[in-house]
Amino acid sequence: MLAALLLHALAAVLAPVLVRWWGRQAFLVLALVPAAGFGWVLTRLPGVTGGGEVTETVPWVPALDLVVALRMDALALLFALLVTGVGTLVLLYCSRYFEPDDERAGRFAGHLTAFAGSMLGLVLADDLFLLYVFWELTTVFSFLLIGGSGTKLAARRAASQALILTTAGGLAMLVGLIMVGGASGSYLLSEVVADPGSGPFLVAGTMLVLAGAVTKSAMIPFHFWLPAAMEAPTPVSAYLHAAAMVKAGIYLVARFAPGFADVPGWRPVVLGLGVATMLVGGYRALRQNDLKLLLAFGTVSQLGFLMVLVGAGSRELAAAGLAMTLAHALFKSTLFLTVGVIDHATGVRDLRRLSGLGRRLPVLAVVGGLAGASMAGLPPLLGFVGKEAAFTALWAGGLPDRTAAVLVLTGLVVGSAFTAGYTARFLWGAFARKGGLPPTEPAELAHPPGPLFLAAPTVLALTGLVAGPASPLLEPLVAGYADRLPLIAPEAEKLALWHGVQPALGLSALTLLGGAALFAARRRVFRLQRRLAVGASADEGYWNTMQALDRLAVLVTGTTQRGSLPAYLGTILVVVLALPGSVLLFRAPWPGEWRAWDTPIQALVGAVVVIAAVLAVRIRQRLSAVLVVGVSGYGLAVLFALQGAPDLALTQFLVETLTLVVFVLVLRKLPKDITERHRPRERAVRAAVAVAVGLVMAGAGAVALGARTAEPVSVAYPEAAYELGGGQNVVNVTLVDIRAWDTLGEISLLVVAATGIASLVFLRRRTGTVDRLDPVRLARQEKRSRRAPRRHWLAASAALAPERRSVVLEVVTRILFHSIVVFSVFLLFSGHNQPGGGFAGGLVAGLALVLRYLAGGRYELGEAAPVDPGLLLGIGLLLAGGTGVTGLLLGAEVLETAILETALPVLGDVKLVTSLFFDVGVYLIVVGLVLDILRSLGAELDRQADEHDPIDATPGEVIAR
Repeated sequence: MLAALLLHALAAVLAPVLVRWWGRQAFLVLALVPAAGFGWVLTRLPGVTGGGEVTETVPWVPALDLVVALRMDALALLFALLVTGVGTLVLLYCSRYFEPDDERAGRFAGHLTAFAGSMLGLVLADDLFLLYVFWELTTVFSFLLIGGSGTKLAARRAASQALILTTAGGLAMLVGLIMVGGASGSYLLSEVVADPGSGPFLVAGTMLVLAGAVTKSAMIPFHFWLPAAMEAPTPVSAYLHAAAMVKAGIYLVARFAPGFADVPGWRPVVLGLGVATMLVGGYRALRQNDLKLLLAFGTVSQLGFLMVLVGAGSRELAAAGLAMTLAHALFKSTLFLTVGVIDHATGVRDLRRLSGLGRRLPVLAVVGGLAGASMAGLPPLLGFVGKEAAFTALWAGGLPDRTAAVLVLTGLVVGSAFTAGYTARFLWGAFARKGGLPPTEPAELAHPPGPLFLAAPTVLALTGLVAGPASPLLEPLVAGYADRLPLIAPEAEKLALWHGVQPALGLSALTLLGGAALFAARRRVFRLQRRLAVGASADEGYWNTMQALDRLAVLVTGTTQRGSLPAYLGTILVVVLALPGSVLLFRAPWPGEWRAWDTPIQALVGAVVVIAAVLAVRIRQRLSAVLVVGVSGYGLAVLFALQGAPDLALTQFLVETLTLVVFVLVLRKLPKDITERHRPRERAVRAAVAVAVGLVMAGAGAVALGARTAEPVSVAYPEAAYELGGGQNVVNVTLVDIRAWDTLGEISLLVVAATGIASLVFLRRRTGTVDRLDPVRLARQEKRSRRAPRRHWLAASAALAPERRSVVLEVVTRILFHSIVVFSVFLLFSGHNQPGGGFAGGLVAGLALVLRYLAGGRYELGEAAPVDPGLLLGIGLLLAGGTGVTGLLLGAEVLETAILETALPVLGDVKLVTSLFFDVGVYLIVVGLVLDILRSLGAELDRQADEHDPIDATPGEVIAR
């Protein structure tokens, strides 16, 4: 199962490349991925229908008891067949749906394949948190598929609407899953359903889980996002909004029903929302003129039907629900794909403009007719079998409450009549000859459908036709799940096409007659609907709510965010004094013994730091203030060194130096002096707050150090660092192995920070061009110049005006640059056993680039590092993250160091640890960050200054540009 998910992920990554190579034919290759999954699931059918299950567990984060737990029972197998089977056919359909030169195809192929893998993971997940991860992945990929390229406003609005609603429901579901897992004592889905526990905590968690299900499956009042999502291409509608994504909520309710159907509030929510959704969706579908919108509202109606069946909590309705779920996926996918063929061939989806298309496209008409007959519940289609089973179970009292069974049955009969009515309207609108309209001519068929284009809907329609008479063969699969629920109506029949003359057959006939009457009186029904139309709608309510939230956000922001950094910082510090400070003062266990310092040198360094901090407040020149602040930072580094922490001291020295450089680059755009003045009272208040916070933090540190009662976990670090991480430098091994997840998060933040800095500076595009020197034009300029040529110690120093050059700095840079770079590499590779590491090495290499920039300007920086910083950042993050996968392949856990020992002919015994590559990734990220800062705050600002004041530019700079 895990292999199938990884195969989908790999195919999704490669999909854009394959489409670029082979065009739309790449969809045929991508279809092999879900097809392989479909075949594998079929091979597990005998064992699962016999009462067994397939499980697979891979440890993920053992310390947090997180595992990749996959499980396939009868319910998961049925949904996996739908996901992979329909996914295969939809990908085949895409190979003819897109034009050969359609630029959207590559992105679409990757997103659709990734969605298929996410949906497969959702139905196979047995861990609650893994279930939520796949749940949100389907939401994200649905957003990308609905929004498309982002060029259409309607598509963007529909995508954001679906994302906001389903994400909000997903977050509620996450809280519910945590509460349910806590109440049951397990976070494995199978164990939670088997023994859910009890109490108000469980009830609240169950309602939150249902909130996620009803938003995902478009129950009212959240149903409006599904019709809006019809802005997506037809394959998306056929797969996500008929067979897969909207079924996620149905699957979740079906999965929880065996253990949670008797939880207070479950049946009123599921049955009430289900019946209401079926009636509202069917009623709205009767008046739609766009074929896709008609099917969209019909899907909303059918999802309400399915929600009632799978959530009722009885064996007979659960069996009918699974049969109806399969039937719905078959006929609704077929109908959406049929609309796609019509739209592709004619460019029209308005049923008022189509006429006589059935005679022009007879195969398509037969396919659409079979799917429509199944949706309406006509024999011998599978839709008839599912509807008959539902009516039979409810007539026999398939709910604990007989009155509820009667009300639900009445609602389903009326909703089924609506279904028959809008089915007739769809078939008539798509294929029939209409009076007053000329028939669609062959010349109007801009793209006549070929055999491969019709293959997917044909296979789906024929499957629905064959599955009706063969429905008894589905009984073992359905029973594998349904038998876990109580049998409330023992006289209910098993799945079959014919049970003789019985009340359910009469109800089916009644729904068909009602649908025929609604279709025959469609004009009067439409006029009545217009007369009874309500001014308000759920969609308008959603947008009004969003606008109200926007106005509230503006009000709150305008009230609290006044643009004063001292006010923000002062508020934070006062809260620190009021809450942690009060606890520290009155409740904290203060240490009984105090020691001011270990050596007098520490006191001396501390005094220097304090004096520097006071001077930083008093000095009025910005550059002097920055330098004094740097003295404080360097003082802390000395304290680290005195305490025996060379790694921390080295890192602090390097960070402080680079920080000073960044400050200097920024100060070029700021006035020389700090002109803002404050009244004495304001200065006194700020000083009091600052001193008080300093005392609180010092006290907190003292209390924390004196409050330890257990043995520190760090005691075991030296031994673990060598035995498990393969290194003697505890600090470095901790960063790249013991706490590698933290480091991965921190370097990800570095990448985000670099991107943010550059985005604020580069006005025209994210990555500025690398400023390179043109030596040919520069030589010609020097030859024509009257000045005597000066020796060039650096590659681009000639681009600087003579008054801006420093020969001493150029010579020093030329002598030291390569040595500094070599030293940075030494720190990188020695850091596992000696002070250093990827972070320190990257900082040293970054400072070497700083030296080149300060000595030779932006063109020298371009000569020193002619590479895009974003490339270094991306490669570094990929390398660091890929180390986790490497550890898995070598038998370790995620981001755990794997040690490789071998003997080489020249080098002898070699010991290699995989965390070294993690450190190389950190090294590249730090270098990329420094280079991005120099390009943005240095070279780009220089370029902008030259553009604004070209008179000051030297001839060499003009030539270099």
